Amino acid sequence: MVKHDFLIIGSGLAGLTYALKVAKRFPAKTVAIVTKAAANESNTKYAQGGMAVVIDTVTDSYEQHIEDTLIAGDGLCDRDIVEMVVKEAPDRLKELLNWGAEFDKNNLGDFDLGREGGHSQNRILHHKDITGYELEETLLDQVNQCDNISLLSHHFAVDLITNHHIREWKGREDNECYGAYVLDEKTGKIETYLSKIVLLASGGIGQVYQNTTNPKVATGDGVAMAYRAKALIKHMEFVQFHPTALYDTRPGQTFLISEAVRGFGALLRNRKGKLFMEKYDERKELASRDIVSRAIDSELKKSGDDYVYLDCRHLDPVGFENHFPNIIQKCKELGIDWKKDMIPVVPAAHYLCGGVVTNAFGQTQIANLYACGECACTGLHGANRLASNSLLEALIFAHRCYEKSCEEVEGVLENAKVPDWSEEGTTNPKELILITHNKKEVQAIMSNYVGIVRSNERLNRASNRLKVLYEETEDLYKKTKISPQLSELRNLITIAYLIVKQSQARTENRGGFYKEA
Repeated sequence: MVKHDFLIIGSGLAGLTYALKVAKRFPAKTVAIVTKAAANESNTKYAQGGMAVVIDTVTDSYEQHIEDTLIAGDGLCDRDIVEMVVKEAPDRLKELLNWGAEFDKNNLGDFDLGREGGHSQNRILHHKDITGYELEETLLDQVNQCDNISLLSHHFAVDLITNHHIREWKGREDNECYGAYVLDEKTGKIETYLSKIVLLASGGIGQVYQNTTNPKVATGDGVAMAYRAKALIKHMEFVQFHPTALYDTRPGQTFLISEAVRGFGALLRNRKGKLFMEKYDERKELASRDIVSRAIDSELKKSGDDYVYLDCRHLDPVGFENHFPNIIQKCKELGIDWKKDMIPVVPAAHYLCGGVVTNAFGQTQIANLYACGECACTGLHGANRLASNSLLEALIFAHRCYEKSCEEVEGVLENAKVPDWSEEGTTNPKELILITHNKKEVQAIMSNYVGIVRSNERLNRASNRLKVLYEETEDLYKKTKISPQLSELRNLITIAYLIVKQSQARTENRGGFYKEA
């Protein structure tokens, strides 16, 4: 049994920011970060575009950023949360700069502010086209300097420890979190991690689909664990598909062509070379992601093609090469010369707008359990995330989780009745093929039936097939020793179920959700 004062599940921007703040506030208390892969492997690392912050108050304003966010969220944002996030952004930016984060500047020494789809002004801070990587490395450097933080890579959080592990479930109003069961992948043992405060910062769910911009670790573990612990889960139907992932015939993580490329002036063309966005929205290429993704999906269904093109050939070569070196290098590796060739792109699963329901301080309905980052449903995004609001949300809510948990931590009492994990009656799996096959089947079901455009018939078909996979996997889970692969499969099935169930329940199309009659 391992005891800590603060336990963070996930090592992206949200988790690292929170860990750094509580560690500095309480140097005598212990902070543990558990992450199932390398410490820097998270959705944060792959965020290319940047972070939206109102800096130029001459042409821009808080009100404009708030309005752009509300429009993108299509009526389902919490306006108070949106106003809070936008107005607190400059303070969080100052902290990042003090920690050593660097953002691109122009010849005058001012921040070089980019613009992306859905934004009415240039307000995107960026570091080339690897902004997320820059922030991740900055935070990791700071965290590694704190002696009271234990950063535990290759540690897989299997389940949250709550009341139902100790006694019979009596309802949400009586639920508390005491820590998590964590699998040490090196030893194969599941340890009991007790903690006064637990923060879920476990990232996204992209791997529930065959093609996603998310890394392999994005299997929705935090949302699935919270659901099993009886936390409220909301807006899972709002999965944002990024319009322009680099087309690849292989399933898995696809390379993202940043929204900022269209903000820089790139155009979308069909296979015949014709522009098409003006048919769908007056903002054309600068429409919000849900509109652009559906437009591309519509064009592909009409033509039968596998992809459309992103045309950058007319853009300023010096400016483009300075802003997007990572994208240019990737294209070069594939034999694509952006000055002469158009880039083949296709929508891919990108971001979850829903998740574990929290209040304005990241508190869930389970006492002592907080959530922030992509796994949380804070009310900021509503039905569709405005580009470059996600890194900002992670920072804002990590700070607010920090503020509230600092008030609460001293009053949390340790629960001595928590049982250790039991593997009695289980054996090592005879064949991993059962797990890998079922994972591929889940991804195929979700991609074929629960994609950008859905229907009740396809959702019902997905639901029926997932039920079979769930029963098979739960039977395997009961008699097999836990492995990361088996846990991820359970979590993916749970995520798929939640997306399907909440898609079936939604009767009107909003933002990133579109269901045919």
